[in-house]
Amino acid sequence: MLAVSTRTFVLVLVACALFAGAGGVRADVSVGADSLALPGMDMTGMQADINSAPNGQGLQLTLSADRADVPAMGWRKLGVALDGGLDRDELGRWVFDGALRLKGAPGGALSNARLHMVADESANTLELSVTQDKASARVALPIDQTTHAQITLKGLPAGWLNGLLSTVWSGRTTSGRVDADLALDLLDNGVQAGGQFALDGAGFDSPGGKLAGQKLSGSGRLGIDSHAGSTSIDLDASLRGGEILLGPLYAALPAHAVQLSVGTRSEKGILSIPRLRLTDPDALQLEGELGFNANGDLTLLQLDRFNARLPAAYDRYGKGWLRSLGIDGLVGSGEVSGHVALDASGPTAFALQTGGLDLSLVQGGLGVTGLHGAVDWSATGDRPPTKLGWRALQVYKIPNGAAEGSWRSRSGSLTLEKPLAIPVLDGQFRVQSLAWKPAAASGERLQTSLALTQVDMAALCRALGWPEFKGTIGGAVPSMRYVDDRVEMGGGLSLNVFDGFVDITRMTVSQPFGNAPVLTGNIALRQLDLGLLTSVFDFGSITGRLNGALDEMRLVAWKPAAFKASFVANDGGRISQKAVNNLTAVGGGGIAGGLQGTVLKIFKTFGYKRIGLTCILKGDVCSMGGLGNAKDGYTIVEGSGLPRLTVVGHQREVDWPTLVRRLQAATEGSGPVVR
Repeated sequence: MLAVSTRTFVLVLVACALFAGAGGVRADVSVGADSLALPGMDMTGMQADINSAPNGQGLQLTLSADRADVPAMGWRKLGVALDGGLDRDELGRWVFDGALRLKGAPGGALSNARLHMVADESANTLELSVTQDKASARVALPIDQTTHAQITLKGLPAGWLNGLLSTVWSGRTTSGRVDADLALDLLDNGVQAGGQFALDGAGFDSPGGKLAGQKLSGSGRLGIDSHAGSTSIDLDASLRGGEILLGPLYAALPAHAVQLSVGTRSEKGILSIPRLRLTDPDALQLEGELGFNANGDLTLLQLDRFNARLPAAYDRYGKGWLRSLGIDGLVGSGEVSGHVALDASGPTAFALQTGGLDLSLVQGGLGVTGLHGAVDWSATGDRPPTKLGWRALQVYKIPNGAAEGSWRSRSGSLTLEKPLAIPVLDGQFRVQSLAWKPAAASGERLQTSLALTQVDMAALCRALGWPEFKGTIGGAVPSMRYVDDRVEMGGGLSLNVFDGFVDITRMTVSQPFGNAPVLTGNIALRQLDLGLLTSVFDFGSITGRLNGALDEMRLVAWKPAAFKASFVANDGGRISQKAVNNLTAVGGGGIAGGLQGTVLKIFKTFGYKRIGLTCILKGDVCSMGGLGNAKDGYTIVEGSGLPRLTVVGHQREVDWPTLVRRLQAATEGSGPVVR
């Protein structure tokens, strides 16, 4: 084994120069070493050959190492091959020019590079220039202080930096090129670096994928201080284009300059960002801090100040965060400012102010126009009262008028200080009380008491695109709670329609603002005037009074999935020929009791004693029934007087889409459908 000792080594090339320049060295010398330790570098299996250059000028150097480790650069287990000419210039400096090939370096760095080195012992400087394809790197350092270097990078593939980055960060670069002018100091237990940089189409990723970026371009200043297992990074940059993901915060940057200032601290996988400033002139300005645990999960988000201009702020920065809160497909315009704070368990405080904001969900569930005022909430302390109102409010296509409420935060609940009256469809929707707990991750999040008075049923039907019913809606919900993403209604609503009543009780709505809300509840019909009801549809005339129920009703995405329905008219009345035909078609049956078709043509209306129809929906099949069993089916209409009319349904199991088509055909006047 050859022992080597020198104060000038920092790179293998310096070793070559000193081997060649030592007073006793002659041409055609081979030097081998089982191991060689240089400042910042360890090599094993090293072999160096020094020969006279073919032209007689200087020396030809060939060097190889089976393994080279440069811990400060994050480079380990590299294969090294070096081949070139070494000579002194007219100033007495050692100059090397040749090929450098590294095997196993991150991103294929220096796999086929040209190296130019100038070692000037009198000036105590060593300069290295490396080029490969369109990339170049220049390194200048004192020979007697090889732990300090000035580095200039041009068009360097970002992947080449993964080794160095691995010493201060668990992530990696994925694409793009880098220009930089940096000062680098190798410390006994870490690295310090700082300087200017420029990015072109850069991308990065991290374990778990919660910190990432792609196609980023821009420039700025960077500072890195890593020692004793702790790393600090300070970044001030002007970015143009690309995408960034910081936990739940996703940004799609515009083509114009966005100013970003970030200070990060990481230790044992825990990342804190105590300084976060962003300025996008026409979209968003914010200042705050973030924190992530070792798994990359957000543990702290505190925006001490933000100002957002919609729609740009939502399109570029708000989608990811709001989607994580269950809000997707938001459309808006206007401006809002304030502050927001979250921890690992949820929100801890927020304050919002706006002079005018329009918001709506793409799926049309909610919308507000002219939102104005402020709201101020804290999970721990009481906050001053605020007022928040709007010009118009839309809830599931139902338009509501202007209103303004007084709000106050107490003991973690945002409460309505006095009842709020909201005009709706010529009536009034009154919020008697409301208490919202934004920090509640589960359990009861909202509790309210509501009342409806004199809401016009015809106007409601027009808003929802239904056939126009006459009457008014009124009722009270003494208690409605939002528990675990489910709305639970206590009490009920009573609709005064068709000179009777429709009572809605035990209603719940799961995921009310999702893509597929699930509604459950019971509906009872009391003494509806069949004459008024059938006059709304082109079904045919029926007189009398109707009672009924829709029990165990379940709607998914507002479409029936299950119910137990029963409808009965027990007090008798008259039924038209057209209504007979449509009831017959709905039940998939026919006329019983020997009544001939010619008689139907003679008589336009018939007396009946009772009408009854039941349907139990489970999945896509409706189990049909009526007043009772009849030959080959069930009775739907029991006649009275002469001619005595009986309508029998023969199909016990009916495909639900088929039944819907029959009902649509019956009510739209297109004639019976019996398939």
